[in-house]
Amino acid sequence: MTRRELDAAGITDPALRAAYTRCRRLNARHGRTYFLATRLLPVERRSAVHALYGFARWADDIVDDLDRRRTPDERDRLLLRLESDLAHGLRTGVGDEPVVRAVADTAARYDIEHVLFADFLTSMRSDLSVTDYPTYEDLRSYMHGSAAVIGLQMLPVLGTVVPRQEAAPHAADLGVAFQLTNFLRDVGEDLDRGRVYLPADLLAAHGVDRPLLEWSRRTGRTDPRIRQALVAAEALTRKVYRAAEPGIAMLDPLTRPCIRAAFALYGGILDAIADQGYSVLHRRAVVPRGRRAAVAAAGLVRVAAARRRRRRPGHPAHRAGGAALQWKGPVK
Repeated sequence: MTRRELDAAGITDPALRAAYTRCRRLNARHGRTYFLATRLLPVERRSAVHALYGFARWADDIVDDLDRRRTPDERDRLLLRLESDLAHGLRTGVGDEPVVRAVADTAARYDIEHVLFADFLTSMRSDLSVTDYPTYEDLRSYMHGSAAVIGLQMLPVLGTVVPRQEAAPHAADLGVAFQLTNFLRDVGEDLDRGRVYLPADLLAAHGVDRPLLEWSRRTGRTDPRIRQALVAAEALTRKVYRAAEPGIAMLDPLTRPCIRAAFALYGGILDAIADQGYSVLHRRAVVPRGRRAAVAAAGLVRVAAARRRRRRPGHPAHRAGGAALQWKGPVK
């Protein structure tokens, strides 16, 4: 499958193929929900998504050293090295790290704005020193770089049937919705890293603070105030999903099934959290395997239907030789 994806994308250089393969493995290992949805994309666009995910994961692993094998100074140096390598890679197409070579190539092929990568690394750097967020607005500022820009990076790869700037706010919201879902699922793990991503004002509205969360994590005991705060965080997250959803219809029909599947799978994490009684401080919520399979099967049906419509003689893309309506294709 890796070879087919690379061949379809026109990636022929052996070193570059190896770099993309490294990113695909990172996606398959760490981004199971994301990876499953990516399988619904047209084969020629999958490698670009793997590259974007692989780079983001590489940077995230530098700052989220759960085993504390690296000191803060070591993580800072590694992140500085990655920033320098990326800046060089975006200018020249060459990088020391395989993930940098792949993401730089993807940025060039799809004309992705370089500022989006700079904003991402700014948020990653804040994780080295910032451990909580007083308000939701403070958190949104962080999530612009850590999540919204991921949606914006994806948009040129996905393609749109409207001007890209019209779809951009929804793409950004979807990135934020996915990250809020992760924050809610990973409250306990983030506490172990010394961080609280749920806004302090949201927690305080229900009588919750960091010491109470740490007590619950440490003892395994629950408190109704924590549950109420988590219910409020879920409601906030679902509101962002509703803001993001109209953007799916703005995408190239061939890529909509992928994003609709991701939308359903990440939303399913919220369902699992609620079904487990909001026990995220004590166990990780996962989407049941049966639901994941059902979402994937529904996505495959949508992919097949979109391809049939694309092949109809009267379809605009068919008359244009198969190109998506607004998708410019990779920049060669």
